[in-house]
Amino acid sequence: MNKLIKKISLAILALGIIIPLSACTNRSASNNSESQNKGNSLAVALLTDLNGVDDKSFNQSAWEGLTKWGKEHNLTKGLGGYDYVQSHQDSDYPVNINKLIKNNYNLIYAIGYKLDKAVTDGAKQNPNTKFAIIDTVVPDLDNVTSLTFKDNESAYLAGMSAALNSKTKKIGFIGGVKGEVINRFEAGYVAGAKAAVPDIQVDVKYVGAFDKADVAKSIATAMYNNGNDAIYQAAGSAGLGVFSSAKDARKSGKEVYVVGCDRDQTEEGQYDGGNLTLTSSIKALNTVVEEVSNETLAGNFPGKQHKVFGLKENGVDISKGQLSTDIWNKVEQTKQDIIDGKITVPEKP
Repeated sequence: MNKLIKKISLAILALGIIIPLSACTNRSASNNSESQNKGNSLAVALLTDLNGVDDKSFNQSAWEGLTKWGKEHNLTKGLGGYDYVQSHQDSDYPVNINKLIKNNYNLIYAIGYKLDKAVTDGAKQNPNTKFAIIDTVVPDLDNVTSLTFKDNESAYLAGMSAALNSKTKKIGFIGGVKGEVINRFEAGYVAGAKAAVPDIQVDVKYVGAFDKADVAKSIATAMYNNGNDAIYQAAGSAGLGVFSSAKDARKSGKEVYVVGCDRDQTEEGQYDGGNLTLTSSIKALNTVVEEVSNETLAGNFPGKQHKVFGLKENGVDISKGQLSTDIWNKVEQTKQDIIDGKITVPEKP
């Protein structure tokens, strides 16, 4: 009995030693990061929406851009350099903004239209902190720049590609949540498809969220079973459910594809039998984050401005993916026609 008590006492003592050491290690890592970034005049942070920086979509693209910018300026992830905070519910947005301000981040990227109120309030209360908000406009504030994209233009090319490649003349669109941003994707996709193949059928459905991959998979499965041989997903991380559904369909012998969104999603289409990502519409959020960060570092923060990025500004694009040479040539010509103003792409369905 005495031996048992002695063993327990030693175990408790060991834990008492380990826990403080662990805490000291974390504090040391934080201090090291701040020390390495000492002297940096611009600390930049990214505040994601609910999907996080590994969503395989535009949060990830923004983080990749910020990471590249930080490394190019010899900064490390952490205090005084660059970092991100993920929100888990809408009520986290103002709380996380205040945390970043207290940690002395000079420039904060707010990823997504849902953050507009939190940014507006935070900017008014903290005029010395600069904000860049994505996919919506916060007007008339000197310390806020609004960055939006002509997603309808790249979606037009995506719709054209899917329609020209379709053997069934039936393609689908799965959006996250209806609204101004996703409306642009839907409008462009349907218009591009109809312009290329007038009698194409386009099935449009919405998940009702950007983080419910299981719901997106269920919708996609029904679409593939109904003869749609390509689906364009503009649904954030929920869109990963469309890829899962397509892989299941391939296993059962269906020749189906997914059209990726926001970044080149070739990797997401990889499976044992090959790749099912037909093409991807690309939102160059990574390069825009680098551009605005450099402008701010040089003392030229574009406050009170609404910057719009389309094909002409290299803000959106499309990947060649698995498109045939013939289809790709037509896409390239149409892309130039949009840039030259010969084709006007609708923004609303």
